[in-house]
Formats: sequence, structure tokens, C-alpha cells
Amino acid sequence: MMEGRKDSFLKTYRELLTPVPSLLAREFTHSGYTYGEVFKLAAGIRKNLGVGASPKNICLCSTNKAVVAACVLASLSGSCRVVLPYSFSAHALAEMRETIDFNLAIADHPEEMPPGVDVFTPLPGNDDIHPGALKPPDEPFLYLFTGGSTGRPRIWSKTPRNLLSEAFYLKEKFSLSDRDLFVATVPPYHIYGLLFSVLVPLVSGAGVMPDIYTFPQEIISTVNKHQASVLVSVPIHYRVLKVDNLSVSSLRLAFSSAGSLDRDDSLFFYEKTGLGITEIYGSTETGGVATRSISEKTEAWKPFDVVQWKLSGGRLAVKSDFVSREMTKDQDGFYLTGDEARKERNNRFVLLGRADGIVKVAGKRVDLTDIQNKIKKLPTVNDAAVLHLPTDKGRESIIAAVVACDLTETHLRKLLTDMLEPYAVPRLLKIVPHIPRTAAGKIDRRWLEKLFP
Repeated sequence: MMEGRKDSFLKTYRELLTPVPSLLAREFTHSGYTYGEVFKLAAGIRKNLGVGASPKNICLCSTNKAVVAACVLASLSGSCRVVLPYSFSAHALAEMRETIDFNLAIADHPEEMPPGVDVFTPLPGNDDIHPGALKPPDEPFLYLFTGGSTGRPRIWSKTPRNLLSEAFYLKEKFSLSDRDLFVATVPPYHIYGLLFSVLVPLVSGAGVMPDIYTFPQEIISTVNKHQASVLVSVPIHYRVLKVDNLSVSSLRLAFSSAGSLDRDDSLFFYEKTGLGITEIYGSTETGGVATRSISEKTEAWKPFDVVQWKLSGGRLAVKSDFVSREMTKDQDGFYLTGDEARKERNNRFVLLGRADGIVKVAGKRVDLTDIQNKIKKLPTVNDAAVLHLPTDKGRESIIAAVVACDLTETHLRKLLTDMLEPYAVPRLLKIVPHIPRTAAGKIDRRWLEKLFP
């Protein structure tokens, strides 16, 4: 069975880089690039880098989905290795360059590049769009950074099998085709945006709206005006979609990832549209793992058919073709995640919180995620973040909370005291107008830590 799946992957992989003529005339980005123009752009990148030369690392700092797709195609032909940053800021790029060297970049804003990095603009090539060679399926062709919400950035490699097998699987699982049009509120340089707004449309022959839409009326009007069928978004954007005029009748799929979707937000969307949002559980390093939807009337996650899982010491461990090779695996090939879980019926599991989100306060175990979720349900609270700060008592911690709300600190502290056990009440509180988030919708961890020096 495993060999059959691998043979099937290699066949589909080859077909992706040898498109049929009928595909080339179709639009990839709406009113922008056709598939043929994307492949021509990939040929131009290959020519710029030199065909047959040893592959170079290229930092891709662009939100242009056609350019991202072309770079991916060029990298799959062995012309380069793509480095995708977690942020385009000069500081972030300099920090990432310390981890992986790159001297070339494709950038929307070249002035932010570190010294010594040459920026080039990809132009269509006149060479044959078919590359003639494929990157070996199990060699890294792309690198992704995680940072912002997790402290020091980390780098994860992805092979063609890692990313494309997931894209091919998602295409089949959700019956995606050239009849679909995607609208995304997330950028294409994070794993979720890369997969769902570039790679999945690419392997499906689908179209994608070119911009990143974040304001509620902008999202609604774009979906309705262009009769989009797929929405790719994150929890913070589904929260702002809690508006009375929410109506998106053309949608048949709505995806959410990069964090847990609030049940009330999900329920509002379901009641207004009749469409249950499909939550995707996974990470940059593991790839997609499981899905759930409020329409299923369960909190439990259903693993993808191609993902094996087990519990190891109360933590979830997974095994699939999607997992980055940097992950530590056991003797059976399972990779340990940072999430605690328990098994449910029908091969499902419930997540119990981050293993690293459990801290000790006064000798008691405290789940920071649980506190954060409870704070979010308080009146006028728009957003909240809970973190732990080390003390001089070894493993003990101080709990701190940052809350975007209209409450006074005194009122908020009283509500927390009434709701939580005494040891779980955040000792440090800060009320702010809003909490900065990364482009993928995750809380900016470094900004939080600066509030509590």
C-alpha cells in the first residue's frame, strides 16, 4: 500500500511540472496571471539563476501569489531553494540570515534587505516551460521559518513529498477543481497560506484572488462579487466577520487554521451561512494533521486518512509524509508534538492544550490556554493573551495577562477572581487597545514580553 502511494505521488509530481495545454490558458490569479504565465515566470527564474548550476538559496519576500507559485515551480526543478521568512522586517531578515545563508532575494520592498543581498525581479523566460528535471522527492527544496509567536525563529525544511503530497491530498479530500476560486485573508509566505492560497489551487487548476483581504466588508464583498467558492482565513478574521450582513452564498468551503477557532465565532458563521468552518489542526513542522467542524457537533478532531497518530506520555505523536525531517522521531517513526491530547471514539482525539502551556503556580498545574479562553468570554473583551514569567523559585511561574477590552483593571481583576481559582488569577494585568498579531494571525510573543521587562 505504501509503495503504491509513493508511485502515485511520483506520477502526480511529474504531471504538475508538465502541464497540459488546456491548463495554460486558465487564470491562476484572477485578472492577473494565467497558468501559462506562471510557468513562463518559473522558466525566467531558472534562466536568471543559470540552468544546471548548483541551486542557490533565494529569500522570497513577496505576497504576489503568482510569483510565489513560480518560485516554487523553479525550486521543484532544482534551480534554487526557496527561503520563506516569518516577517519581512529588516531585523527578522537579518536574524534569519544567521540561520541559513542567502545572498539573493525576490522582494516587494527591496530596501529592507540585509547588506550583501542582491534583489532581482523575476521576468518571463522564453525557454520551454517544462523544466526537464525534477528535484528528488525527499530532498529539501524549501525552508520555512516560524517566529513572532514562539520567540527565537526556527527553520524547518520541506521536501517535495512533504508539501505536494499534502496539497494533492487536500485537493482530493475536498474535491477541489478548476471550478473553484479561492479568497485568502492570510499571506502566502506562511505554511497555511502557502498551502491553501498557492499550492492547493495550483495542483487543482483553480483560481485565486490576488490580494490579501482582512477587513470584514472587504472579505464579504470580494467573495460575493466574484462568486468565490473557498475562503481561507484565521480565527481573528472570523471574529471580525461577526457582522449582521454576513452573507456568502457562493462559498462551499471555509477553512481556518493557525490557532483554535472560538466556538461562538464558529457558531455565528454557521448560523448565518449554513456552512460549518473546517478547522485544520497542524503546524509548520508537522503539516496538516486533522480537521473538525462545528457542523459535526463535536470538539474532537478527525485525523487525515494519511496521518497515523498515537499518545505518548499524554502527548500527541504523528506519522505522515507531511512532517519535516528536523522533527525527532521514535523507533516507529512517530514525531512527538507539543500538544497534550486524549483519545475519543471513532479514532478521534481531543486536544488538552500545549504541553509547554502547562505551568506550576503555588505547586498547582495551570493551563494558560484555558485561562486565555475564559478571559475572551468576558464582556467587552476583544482579545487576550496569557503568558508565564519565570521567577527566582526555579520551576514556579508568575502568570501575566494582556487584555484588549473596555473594562478597568479593577473590574477585570474582580471578574477574574470570581471566575478562576486563586492561584490561576494573573498576578500581572495590562489593558491595551489591541494586541498585535503576526500576518498569520498569531499573537506577537516578543511584543508581549516587552510589556513585562
